[in-house]
Amino acid sequence: MIIKNKKMFAIGSFAATTFLGVLLLIFSPVFSGKNGLQFADDSFNRLSKGSSYFIPKVAISVETLAGKQFKQEIKYDNAKDAASTAKLFLAAGAKADVKESTLSIEGDFGAILRSILADSDAMFKNDGKFVSDKYGMDEKTAMKNWWTALTMIEKNMKKAKLIEEAKVINEVNKKAIEPAYNFYKIDGQKVADHAGMLSGLLVFYVAYTLWWGYSIFYLFDGLGLSMKKAKVRKEA
Repeated sequence: MIIKNKKMFAIGSFAATTFLGVLLLIFSPVFSGKNGLQFADDSFNRLSKGSSYFIPKVAISVETLAGKQFKQEIKYDNAKDAASTAKLFLAAGAKADVKESTLSIEGDFGAILRSILADSDAMFKNDGKFVSDKYGMDEKTAMKNWWTALTMIEKNMKKAKLIEEAKVINEVNKKAIEPAYNFYKIDGQKVADHAGMLSGLLVFYVAYTLWWGYSIFYLFDGLGLSMKKAKVRKEA
């Protein structure tokens, strides 16, 4: 390997070495027992949770279905899942009957969705005991069962052209159950309270990316390698 520009090569070598040194530090458990990626991931999860509490708004939509009666049949792959989900609807005040792997439900639609929102609210606030005690099953399993059941009911309602009802179900799934499930046991934080840290992480990400890019640029320049735009020859 022939070095044509020692100064540029030295700058590139130094930049690349320090980049790798910082990378090693990032993958070391120096952030309260966690590495840099875990720390950043946890930080962004906490901030995301802090801005993902939509349950009060969803509750307003749910009230439009208060007192509305509905009957549904949803089919599962096995009778065990159907029976497990039936417990949820029974606890919500609905009638639930399982025949083989088919679950038949009948009840006050608004009351059922209010029960789901209560479960979601408890999970979002990391009170899984509320849900597990209510149904006698693992809290995350219960929430997953709710999500699966509502997804199938939503499809049935879309086929029946019950668009408004399907829209509310989708809102409960996307803005209540999913955030509650995904952010369970994570302590939410407001972005405004950690604006400095968030800005610092974003600035570091951009600077660190450029750091590696310039390292390669100077190393290649030191070796006499460069990129130029090729000229297009015009044929006579």
